[in-house]
Amino acid sequence: MEENFYLIQKELEWLNDFIQTRIERYFNPDSKRKIPTPIDLEDSFYGRFIYENELSFEERVVLALILAVEVAPDILDVFLTKNKLYDTPFTEFGGERGDGGFVPTVQTALFLLAGDNKVEYIKALKFFEPQAKLFSSNILEFENFDSSKSLIRNKLSLSKNTLHLLLYAEALPQQYSLNFPATLQTTNYEWEDLVLPEYTMEHLKELDMWLKHSKTLLEDWHMSKSISQGYKALFYGSSGTGKTLTASLLGKKFNKAVYRIDLSQVVSKYIGETEKNLEKVFKIAEKEDWILFFDEADSLFGKRTQVSSSNDKYANQETAYLLQRIEECPNLIILATNLKDNFDDAFLRRFQSIIYFPLPDEEERLRLWKNGFSKEADLKNLDLEYLASRYELSGANIINVIRMASLIAIDNGTNEIKQEDVIMGIRREKYKEGKII
Repeated sequence: MEENFYLIQKELEWLNDFIQTRIERYFNPDSKRKIPTPIDLEDSFYGRFIYENELSFEERVVLALILAVEVAPDILDVFLTKNKLYDTPFTEFGGERGDGGFVPTVQTALFLLAGDNKVEYIKALKFFEPQAKLFSSNILEFENFDSSKSLIRNKLSLSKNTLHLLLYAEALPQQYSLNFPATLQTTNYEWEDLVLPEYTMEHLKELDMWLKHSKTLLEDWHMSKSISQGYKALFYGSSGTGKTLTASLLGKKFNKAVYRIDLSQVVSKYIGETEKNLEKVFKIAEKEDWILFFDEADSLFGKRTQVSSSNDKYANQETAYLLQRIEECPNLIILATNLKDNFDDAFLRRFQSIIYFPLPDEEERLRLWKNGFSKEADLKNLDLEYLASRYELSGANIINVIRMASLIAIDNGTNEIKQEDVIMGIRREKYKEGKII
């Protein structure tokens, strides 16, 4: 880590020399001062980031420029120099003057890359197009660009994730927001804690094998031309049967972040907003090799028999967009629903795996009861076999009952779990489902 900090410091010293050289050559065309050669970043994380993202010399300059805003803003003070003739800032420097100092714009970067050479200036504009690597790789934040402004007047800023990654060599978990409608899924459970029927576990081995061996299959066996790079799975079954937990455990097992998108919440009434919000999720997911978990999938992909309103029309457009994006995505993508019958056969054929998550049977319910309670709990007066045989509950229902009964015991100043408290909790779970026992 210390070596990474040291080399970032050297990189910013190189940037400072670069800026001073560009300004001198701009105001003194006869200057013999040469643009400094980039430093050797050796085997630092910062250096690997530049190499792995295949950043060009120009893109490296822009990255260092924006990093300076966060780490060494004093380097940019030279851009605050005023034109003595007009007592105004030099327009060719671009930028904005904030309380924290100089904030570079696209024009600032163009000045560094091209000086007063208009041919090079025009060439450098390509680095700031929406599809350019600095934006498509989520290194810079394009979404903050104001389309009402000229391109060159827009401020440049590093994404929070890139800044954290460059400084500390670890990804910063993305936070749910209107612009990023996905939530990181984590779990304290282990794969061995998963209680599912044998046939469900067998089907899950297909996903396990894909995550283990997809690179070998696609690259070493040269199968990328004939099969899709990604893997698409549908999890279906009643609520609380382990669909979300299984997705989280797959990520934990293979050290991949799992991001959950609730499609019932993400579909926007505003035209185009769904596509815009989800596109950012897909781009980062592809770069970081996340597993994407789409919950409540039938809210967008359910059968549509006719278009009766403009809302139906736009919903169909959103469906078409997301279908195409899922097809193109090289990641493992899991869609979850309570009812598989909500999807037509043409849609189901898009999946490599369709996996059923049933309600647990009596034996599985007994395992859930036994494994769910704390080791600190006294269960001597609890008939777990009776509970497992008498009450049909999902895994989530059982955990909710265990939580309530345990809290009642703690509140009573004891560690004894009482049968009547557990049964009361079961009644409440059933009542939530509209059932009375």
